[in-house]
Amino acid sequence: MPADLAVETAHLLVVDDDARLRALLQRFLAEQGFRVTGAPDSAAARQALSAMAFDLVVLDVMMPGETGLQLVESLRREGNDVPVLMLTARGGPDDRVAGFEGGADDYLAKPFDPRELALRIRTILRRAAPPPATALPQAPVQLGMRWFDAERSELRGPEGTIRLTGGEAALLAALARRAGDVLSREEIAAALGTPEAGERAVDVQVTRLRRKIEPDPREPRFLHTVRHRGYVLRPGP
Repeated sequence: MPADLAVETAHLLVVDDDARLRALLQRFLAEQGFRVTGAPDSAAARQALSAMAFDLVVLDVMMPGETGLQLVESLRREGNDVPVLMLTARGGPDDRVAGFEGGADDYLAKPFDPRELALRIRTILRRAAPPPATALPQAPVQLGMRWFDAERSELRGPEGTIRLTGGEAALLAALARRAGDVLSREEIAAALGTPEAGERAVDVQVTRLRRKIEPDPREPRFLHTVRHRGYVLRPGP
């Protein structure tokens, strides 16, 4: 299936305790061509995720009981790497960083234009979609005992496949495409489709990725910080 068609027919899970907003989002996103399922809280979201496969979750942060942030953190611990776009009435830098630290792929502050929500959803889905068949394949990149296959967004090692979130896979793919070149935080944010996220959010994603590719994240061998410039990936055995 062509990537654009796969994006437009994606199945979304919208989780928000505000019944009116949830209904509005479901109707708008359905009009955009998506298949949409709604859930009023984290418990209902868990049930839906266990019963069906979703391409992306639109998740409110502040909900009674288990919050959206707690839910996405739990999903990541369980190895569920479904892309997550978080919605919140608190859109400050610290709140965005907390969302990215928890494993979210993007973050949108309320109130928002529904058209921007749809645009961000499509950006995340395209980022996660397989590349077109006509694209030149990129050779896997060696990171010590592990190999990253950008074509499959897959990181493998002696222990098997290491799960990456959509944001982590996109970050590693962007760095791998320009291995040996220093990428500024602005370039990385643009590659992730989140140019407004800010430098701290990029730093958070880098920290999360280092935990998965570095033998010792405190002494990086592959993903290096270049002071005042950005980050560079230096693959090797």
